[in-house]
Amino acid sequence: MKKVAKWFLTLVFLGLTGASAYADFRVCNSTQKTVGVAIGYRTTKDWKSEGWWHIIPTSCKTLIEGPLSSRFYYIYAENADGRGRWDGAINMCGSESEFKINGVGNCFARGFQKFGFQEIDTGNQTSWMVQLVKLVSSSSSLNNPVITGTGMTRI
Repeated sequence: MKKVAKWFLTLVFLGLTGASAYADFRVCNSTQKTVGVAIGYRTTKDWKSEGWWHIIPTSCKTLIEGPLSSRFYYIYAENADGRGRWDGAINMCGSESEFKINGVGNCFARGFQKFGFQEIDTGNQTSWMVQLVKLVSSSSSLNNPVITGTGMTRI
C-alpha cells in the first residue's frame, strides 16, 4: 500500500510540475464573433509575421508553442464582419490569405499588404495570453475593441 501511495504522489508531482513548465503564446476571443489573428515577432535573424488563426467566440488558440524567446510580440486581429479591429502603430507585412513572411520592409513591392500591429510587452515572461474584448463605451464608437492581460494582455 505504501508503494502505491508513493507512486501516486510521484505521478501527481510530475503532473503538477509538467503543467507549470508549459509555456506558450495564446490568444483568446471574448467577443461574440469569429476573429482572425496574425502575430509578428523578432527571430534571431529577422522579423517574422504570420497568420491567420481563426478563433471562434469564447475560445483560445495557441499561436506560439513553447517558452517565449522575445520580450515583444505584435498582434493584429479583425472580426469576420470587418467591424472590429485590433491594430496598432507597428507596420508589418501580411496577406488576406494564410501567410508566413520574413521581414517587415517593402511589403507592397514583395506582393504583400501592410497591417498595423499592436505591440505586446511580455516583460520577458515565458508564457503569455492575449484576450480580445470589445470595448463598451457610451460614445458613438462602440466598435473599438481593446486588448487586455498577467502574463496576459487584454485588447
